[in-house]
Amino acid sequence: MTIGGLPLPTVQASLAAIVIVTALPLLNPKEFRSILHIRRTEFVWAITACAGVVLLGTLQGILIAIALSVLMLLYHSTHPPVYAVGREPGTEIFRPLTGEHPKDETIPGLLILRTEGFMNFASAPRVGVRLRPLITENPAKIVILEMSAVPDLEYTALRALTSMEETLRSSGITLWLAGLNPEVMKVVERSPLAEILGPARIFPNLREAVRAFETKGTTS
Repeated sequence: MTIGGLPLPTVQASLAAIVIVTALPLLNPKEFRSILHIRRTEFVWAITACAGVVLLGTLQGILIAIALSVLMLLYHSTHPPVYAVGREPGTEIFRPLTGEHPKDETIPGLLILRTEGFMNFASAPRVGVRLRPLITENPAKIVILEMSAVPDLEYTALRALTSMEETLRSSGITLWLAGLNPEVMKVVERSPLAEILGPARIFPNLREAVRAFETKGTTS
């Protein structure tokens, strides 16, 4: 068998040489420790790729590493992060509510949630599943969904968002949207959701949404 006029063994040997030259600097215990310290997932990829090459051969090992990478990318694209957001006291800096910043404040009556990544038919249901307990566990009457890190919104995801707004409204909770990028904004504007929310519930960024909430609270 030949590839490009070259015998298969010659092609395999050339491929192996390229892989060895490229990967040799990575076969350093210090590099593996650094990968493990910074990104555990990529450490697993590196170990898997090395094991595949050693046990199955160069080409098979590379194919395994590529397949694993694709599967992980698919997993992350369909499992977008969803988290509650707090505010650094005395500032307009908003960040995830984690143990890293225990003094960050929440605003009574308001729940700020953020999601990231493409919202499509696969990811939208999972976003809903992750949003639900965060909303249920909080007594807030207004929920701001910050979407500045959402680059696109598919029709199926838009319908899911519209359905969520209806469900929240029936429970006495008002949904606001903040930080929609231009592409997402165009999708929303062409849908019934824009009419349901109106300009009073769609904000260019999170800071303005929070200011509107606090102003509303002081004037009510």
